[in-house]
Amino acid sequence: MRIERVSSSQFTIFLTFDDLVERGFNKEEFLHDATSIQNLFTDVMYEASSELGFELEGKLNVQVLLMQAQGMHVIVTQNCDTIDWDEDVIEMKVTLDESKELIFSFDDFEDVIQVSSYLSKLAVSGGQVFHMGSRYYMLLNQNELNGNHKENIIALMSEFANPSIVTSYRLKEYGKIIIQSNAIETIVNTFDS
Repeated sequence: MRIERVSSSQFTIFLTFDDLVERGFNKEEFLHDATSIQNLFTDVMYEASSELGFELEGKLNVQVLLMQAQGMHVIVTQNCDTIDWDEDVIEMKVTLDESKELIFSFDDFEDVIQVSSYLSKLAVSGGQVFHMGSRYYMLLNQNELNGNHKENIIALMSEFANPSIVTSYRLKEYGKIIIQSNAIETIVNTFDS
């Protein structure tokens, strides 16, 4: 579990699928078991608030983004309304959404070239490539998979890269765009001989 304070009223939590399995959950349970979801979020938020020294009170807006290969990104915003809440009660509004993006992190650009060659053979098109820190990132949208099952694409990409805990919003704001669009075709046409 990775925790980051965004502001005095907001923090984010990133849980990998391994973190969720360790807590006894799987992806399907999130769509059907509301009580378990609320218990998980309550536990995770208390752990995060304790680690960050963030006092949870009043209304909390919890936004959850299920990222296809990566895990779950939880954004917790505390809404300091003028309502006088009982100090033992926390009200949560939970929004659950599933990302339509695959984001993978590469150690070396050579790995980006290799995976692009394999993806091209599967008729996967599109994509963007970013550089941030010392790593390269490939972002694919679900509509660019060209009928391939996302699980197969995730398995292939996992041979060359790691699922990224960095969101596309962060990449677009802080990363350097290397290839804006049609990254797979551009790489294959440039480097495949």
